[in-house]
Amino acid sequence: MAERIVILLHIKSVTCIKQERCLFDELNFSLKSGQIMQLAGPNGAGKTSLLRIIAGFSLPDEGDILYRNQSIKKYYDEYARDLLFIGHKTGVNVQLSALENVAHWLAINGYVDTPDLYPLLSKLGLVGLEDVPVRTLSAGQQRRVALVRLWLSEAKLWILDEPFTALDKSGVAFLQQRFTEHLSKGGAILLTTHQDLTTHFSDLQTLTLEYRH
Repeated sequence: MAERIVILLHIKSVTCIKQERCLFDELNFSLKSGQIMQLAGPNGAGKTSLLRIIAGFSLPDEGDILYRNQSIKKYYDEYARDLLFIGHKTGVNVQLSALENVAHWLAINGYVDTPDLYPLLSKLGLVGLEDVPVRTLSAGQQRRVALVRLWLSEAKLWILDEPFTALDKSGVAFLQQRFTEHLSKGGAILLTTHQDLTTHFSDLQTLTLEYRH
């Protein structure tokens, strides 16, 4: 039975000002279940700032973010449980191994049953590297350790800032395959990327931010 399409996220008249420069103002858009939206625009246009506002890490100068018709200001704990954010920085502990990083992430997010991680890490090109400190891995391998969360999280909304950074062509294709699976189950994705999406997504929207002087 297909998932009922609902509006998960509503960005309502959001304005952001940084160092006396208005990055964007009165921004309005929605994100539905099963939909992927790409934020485009030049460096400095405010893409990362917008993602951080939507994730609740910083406040807009004006406007509000609604998730399932509720302001995230009032219901942030509930929102955070349904949100997976992976920023431009990997957010992994380089002193720990890939296995230790993933086990720690599962523990702090309340996942009780730890799955067998070796098959997943192998699919992500980390076979034989599961137990070595992440600091010894390449930038692309460290990125893959962070992206393991996309196969384990139960969150409906994914916010991803440049998820393809340092990935090779096969890594990008494998990640987009995971996007398709997530969308088919009623999830939604908001991302920035300097790379073209090579997979055809049935409900892909693009929002372009302009650089303002």
